[in-house]
Formats: sequence, C-alpha cells, structure tokens
Amino acid sequence: MTIKEIEIEEKEKILKGLELTYKKLIEFKKQKNSPLVVMRGNKIVHIKAENL
Repeated sequence: MTIKEIEIEEKEKILKGLELTYKKLIEFKKQKNSPLVVMRGNKIVHIKAENL
C-alpha cells in the first residue's frame, strides 16, 4: 500500500466513526427528550428532540 492509499483508508474510517457517533448522539437525545445544541453561523440554536 502506498502512503496515499493508507491516508484514504484512514480518512474513510474516521468518517464512518463520526457518522456512527452522530447517530448515537441523536438516538441518545431522543431517548432523554433533550435538545441538541448546535452552532449555526454565529448563533447557538437549540433543536428539539422530536424534530431530529
């Protein structure tokens, strides 16, 4: 494997891990009926669990 192939493989693993973490976060927020707090632009936004 070349260095480029290794980098691509690592990038794919990281992205899959981030996707899994996001899914688990959404599931947790729905279970606890807790808002998801995100930043959009320069504003902090609270998203209700039922809208996720």
